[in-house]
Amino acid sequence: YDYKNKTVVFTTKICDMRKNFNDLKTLYENDIFAGIEPKETDSMLKCLNAKILSYKKGSALLLAGDEINWIGIVLSGVVHIIKEDYYGNRNIMAKSGAGQLFGEVFACAGTKSSPVSVFAAEDTEVMFLNCSKVLTVCSGSCPFHCRMVSNLLRIVSEKALYLNQKIDFLSKRTTREKLLAYLSAQAEQTGSRQLVIPFNRQELADFLCVDRSAMSAELGRMQRDGLIEYNKRNFRLL
Repeated sequence: YDYKNKTVVFTTKICDMRKNFNDLKTLYENDIFAGIEPKETDSMLKCLNAKILSYKKGSALLLAGDEINWIGIVLSGVVHIIKEDYYGNRNIMAKSGAGQLFGEVFACAGTKSSPVSVFAAEDTEVMFLNCSKVLTVCSGSCPFHCRMVSNLLRIVSEKALYLNQKIDFLSKRTTREKLLAYLSAQAEQTGSRQLVIPFNRQELADFLCVDRSAMSAELGRMQRDGLIEYNKRNFRLL
């Protein structure tokens, strides 16, 4: 560690990577590293074949049908996990921002080809970890391995709960019911009636699997009916 310049150097089997202090902090805010000492960084990243790649907004990190054997950690930016049907209709399955994981469910399940695509919603930097290296204790019996596997199991379980909640949103019969279910869940999560949702209008429509124009019209009716107030991504439940 170079505390004077607030930088850290760590070497991996893939490449040498020099990251600033904030990126390292973002990395360790991810739950997969909970309980793992920062001093183990060098050996851990080398063991897991870690690599860092940068993507421009709109770039594909993964396309449906591609082989997936890695876990991604967003260091900066945002990625959308997208599912498209035969006719090209797009559904945003999930959104991962700085410090969050993606790809872990499919990689850990041993899925040969990805059923989803992943796109950069803005300029994004991602660290990739070899999933088989994460799940298999190496010959050196690295002390972080058991902790990481335990952390990963918890993360996958939480992701399953999140997807179950999304199924609840989508099971509602009308666009209004879907919107109210989603906004109510966000309010419960934040503990406030004042919300800033992570989606723009098109993204929210894709997330809830509804037509954007119909959804926008319904939001207007909900505001006139005294259910909500909103301006762009800012909402207030009444």
